[in-house]
Amino acid sequence: MTSRTLPLFATIAIFLIAYLVCYLQFPAMLSTRVIGNLLTDNAYLGIVAVGMTVVILSGGIDLSVGSVIAFSGVFIAVMLRDTGLHPLVVFALLLAVTTAFGAFMGGLIHVLAMPPFIVTLAGMFLARGAGYMLSVESVPIQHPFYEVLKDAYYLMPGKGRLTLLGVAMLLSVAGGMILAHRTRFGTRVFAMGGGAQTAQLMGVPVGLTTVQIYAFSGFMAGLSGVAFSIYTASGYPLAMVGTELNAIAAVVIGGTILTGGAGYVFGTLIGVLTMGLIQTYIVFDGSLSSWWTKIVIGALLLMFILLQKGLLRLGTARAAA
Repeated sequence: MTSRTLPLFATIAIFLIAYLVCYLQFPAMLSTRVIGNLLTDNAYLGIVAVGMTVVILSGGIDLSVGSVIAFSGVFIAVMLRDTGLHPLVVFALLLAVTTAFGAFMGGLIHVLAMPPFIVTLAGMFLARGAGYMLSVESVPIQHPFYEVLKDAYYLMPGKGRLTLLGVAMLLSVAGGMILAHRTRFGTRVFAMGGGAQTAQLMGVPVGLTTVQIYAFSGFMAGLSGVAFSIYTASGYPLAMVGTELNAIAAVVIGGTILTGGAGYVFGTLIGVLTMGLIQTYIVFDGSLSSWWTKIVIGALLLMFILLQKGLLRLGTARAAA
């Protein structure tokens, strides 16, 4: 175990201990029905968090993803209502738009040398405003193909349902793990997390990589929007307010360092499941306010930030010695 892997092991240990506590109080928590629901209910967050992980690994941030998800839902609902196109065609158009939007933000960050916080904050307002331009009200999605997607599942032992959304999240995490940890692009992302100037001296094409990073985040936000539209069967421009913060929290709880350069996509999955487990426990208990979810997540987030700070100081002390 090293200073880089310690946050990941801490995340896994906290999740397992929390699940054990939940099981001891509510044995049904271990049923495949609960596990299936845990994956399905958090699928959209898990998908967008994969993109956020890559952004944070590079030392950046993307505040636009929640608005992009909301825009995606409205875009899909309006296109299906007004054009008669097949949902798969609409999905492809949407992913092209969100990927291009992410690439545009990445280009601005590099060319103008502006902080990602400012550029993606502007992107957050732009995407939310674009959603309102399409519709100011909730738009229901009524298409036979959506019924097929919602009813697609694998019946696990114990009658739990592994839905298409749950599978999509797991595949997104697997794809993110390969991309971040087993490709040249991933190596460049980690190098940029250690410092853009240093990465450039090492031969990393910083501009191109920045565009690719935010394009990937835009793609994953669009894919999350598709998942969320299937989950809710509607599009609403005011939806997903604050989701970007939940995604950042999941990434940090999953052990990725906010300053970039160290972290694991698998840890993000555990972070998402930990947040979902807290919500599930509150539902099972029935007497706790939903605000306890925010309180516990905030406490976990603070704990991991302090852990990261301690590890950074330890690493600095060892380097000095």
